Amino acid sequence: MGRSRYRFIDVTQPHFMTCTVLHWIPVFTRPETVEILLESLRFLSADGLKIHAFVILENHMHLIAQSDDLRRDIGRFKSYTANQMLEYLREQRIKTLLDQFAFYKKAHKQDRDFQFWQEGVHPECIQSDEMMRQKIEYVHNNPVKRGYVDEPEHWRYSSARNYAGDAGLIDVCMEWY
Repeated sequence: MGRSRYRFIDVTQPHFMTCTVLHWIPVFTRPETVEILLESLRFLSADGLKIHAFVILENHMHLIAQSDDLRRDIGRFKSYTANQMLEYLREQRIKTLLDQFAFYKKAHKQDRDFQFWQEGVHPECIQSDEMMRQKIEYVHNNPVKRGYVDEPEHWRYSSARNYAGDAGLIDVCMEWY
């Protein structure tokens, strides 16, 4: 996935990943657009993806997950959500965003008119309990650091509520080893 130094080390182990919208375009500003991501994560969870933590912000999401083939599942996630997001934008006639996704599309992506996600997810294999705790804290504190909320569990589109003992928007696996 992508052309970077980041690689999936062991596709069955938990990895910290970031999915970024092309050119950091803010599209997850409406509940309908965020629901596309959540719907895909729910489907993949039912199909074997273990989600340990997540946060969705206006132009990217962080995810800690594992599965039998994480590279394949993240590819499925990005493909499905890109198609659904572009369809949503077409249905809502949000031409400004569609024009941006066409303009910023990488030149080698000649098989499509638009590109939604940046290439790659910068996967980092979680190699210890300490690293897992640090990455979960980073994920959950992202909206706090940006000044959107005072407490991580106040951010609706995050697994911080799950870790605080409240119901979250999707189920997460809080046991990782």
